[in-house]
Amino acid sequence: MSRVDGKVAIVSGGARGIGGATARLLALNGAQVIVADLLEEEGLANAQAICDEGGDAIYVNLDVTKSQSWKDAVEVAKREFGGIDILVNNAGVYISKSIFDTTQEDFAKLVSVNLEGVFLGTKICAPELIRRAKDAIVGSAIVNLSSAAGLVGSRNAPVYSMTKGGVRLLTKSTALEFARKGVRCNSVHPGLVDTPMGGMVLNSRGEEGSNEVRVAMANAHPMGRIGEPRDIAASIVFLASDDAAFITGAELAVDGGVTAV
Repeated sequence: MSRVDGKVAIVSGGARGIGGATARLLALNGAQVIVADLLEEEGLANAQAICDEGGDAIYVNLDVTKSQSWKDAVEVAKREFGGIDILVNNAGVYISKSIFDTTQEDFAKLVSVNLEGVFLGTKICAPELIRRAKDAIVGSAIVNLSSAAGLVGSRNAPVYSMTKGGVRLLTKSTALEFARKGVRCNSVHPGLVDTPMGGMVLNSRGEEGSNEVRVAMANAHPMGRIGEPRDIAASIVFLASDDAAFITGAELAVDGGVTAV
């Protein structure tokens, strides 16, 4: 598949869901992976599962809203694996409230995790990504997780949509700033995916686990189904790989056709 052999990757929110699947697929394709998350039990379990499958991974506790936490993660990457070649800014939170119902606390949480977390990860990992890029044929890579809601508006989660739109443009600006420094930066925009966060989206539309809600949401996707974590992970691994050597500043919708309508 994609060429990430010998590369070192940090995946924020790497314990489960899209991040968990991405960490496992990166390792399957030859990368050494740092599973970075606040969910210690699940993060340790995912790192162990990767190792049990023959991959190379360790868990690091990471709060993406804290600069020191990012600095500590970078130091672990340097000490254990020699550096960082790939940064996947995946960690995020979802709050489904109207503008009227969204509190300042809700707003601050969404911005802090979804937007500031991406900024901090980029800023603090960048020196190491640039250093490693000098010795790599095609350089280093950043992949930021946005959303289909970062391409179009969201009636149900307007502030979430705002933060994901911010990730989209931060990605393009990062790509321009780092293009001559050997670091590519692209964003991935998932539609509804069958993950814990996806469950929150379903729950906001009706009774959790309701088959009627799942069917309706699946039918809202032109492909007629909800995404699986591996669907998104495969696109992330591609953008992080040497196969995407001439791609930067791009936005990849992996949404079953939702934004094509």
